[in-house]
Amino acid sequence: MVSTKTRFWILIGLVTISGFSQGMLLPLIAVILEQNGVSSSINGLHATGLYIGILLSSPFMEKPLQRIGYKPVIMIGGALVFISLALFPFWQALWFWFILRVTIGIGDQILHFGTQTWITATAEKSSRGRSIAYYGLFFSVGFTIGPLMTNLLEYGVYVPFLISSLLSMCVWLFMLRVRNETPEKDHTTAYGTSSIKRFIRAIQIAWVAFLPPLAYGFLEATLHGIFPVYGMRIGHEVNVLSLIIPSFAAASLFSQIPLGSLSDRIGRKKVILTVVSGGILAFLLAAFLEHSIAALFATFALGGLFVGSLFSLGISFMTDLLPRELLPAGNILCGMSFSIGSILGPFLSGFFLDIFPDLSFFYVIVALLIIVFFATAYKKEPISTPSQA
Repeated sequence: MVSTKTRFWILIGLVTISGFSQGMLLPLIAVILEQNGVSSSINGLHATGLYIGILLSSPFMEKPLQRIGYKPVIMIGGALVFISLALFPFWQALWFWFILRVTIGIGDQILHFGTQTWITATAEKSSRGRSIAYYGLFFSVGFTIGPLMTNLLEYGVYVPFLISSLLSMCVWLFMLRVRNETPEKDHTTAYGTSSIKRFIRAIQIAWVAFLPPLAYGFLEATLHGIFPVYGMRIGHEVNVLSLIIPSFAAASLFSQIPLGSLSDRIGRKKVILTVVSGGILAFLLAAFLEHSIAALFATFALGGLFVGSLFSLGISFMTDLLPRELLPAGNILCGMSFSIGSILGPFLSGFFLDIFPDLSFFYVIVALLIIVFFATAYKKEPISTPSQA
């Protein structure tokens, strides 16, 4: 069996592959459906399958984790992902691909729930932010590399799917050497046996910590799904937009670890308020300078440096606020918040463009970040860290 440190990096490897598969699926399937003559509205609706799977599975994962432990849960989630990826080339039917997308969403959420809860439950208080920052960093690395698989379509539709499936399975096999652990017994007794009661209690205590993951999901889906449409409307070329968008995720790779470590020293709330302020400034500048390609590159990168770490900072903040017995519920709610933001982002941004065609698309992002800023400023920080009590 492997050491605790090796286990941590195996879990990080699984998260990287998960980000890789998610980053690949969105543009890859969009391109394939577009080449097959599927309308853009159906294409966009089809893309929600991943997030629907995440939301559908979220309320039902806590009890299996309590009963069978972390390892079996993670292996079930990983298997759903690589098996579903391998099935894509065998039948190119819209409904079949939608089911596979939903299944991958379920598998990804199970995988993330298991890895995230295991890391947050075992991380030392002094290095918790740094540990969770690695989680966010390597998911972002995978998500940034994933879209490159679209270039393999010239070798056949099956190639990117099978390569992604094979990579996922190879990392998944490392879990066979990890010793299983189960959450502490009080997970099954605190606040009653009902998961609903624990979710309600977790929301009451740590509602503010679920806003950063929601905002990150909103940002990620909006910048990938709606900004290209808006960018073309204001006169930018598609190939230029395809280079601008990754600058957000790429810049976040440089700030994840420093911001996580800084939050360990000075507190999550201060860091979240600082990065959200920076994000507001970055996207206000983008709104004023949106006709300049160089300015968009710079503002997207600046935005990524600040708010590209919101997901991992939100998880760290949640871990600070909740007692240990509520961490599984808190991790589920973080995933659900991200999914809700991912679904709301393209919908609200597209609606905004239809209603206010003369206003900048970036004002939607600024408005959301202002809400997150004031909500975070309103929440009092805990005197102690209950999750380590």
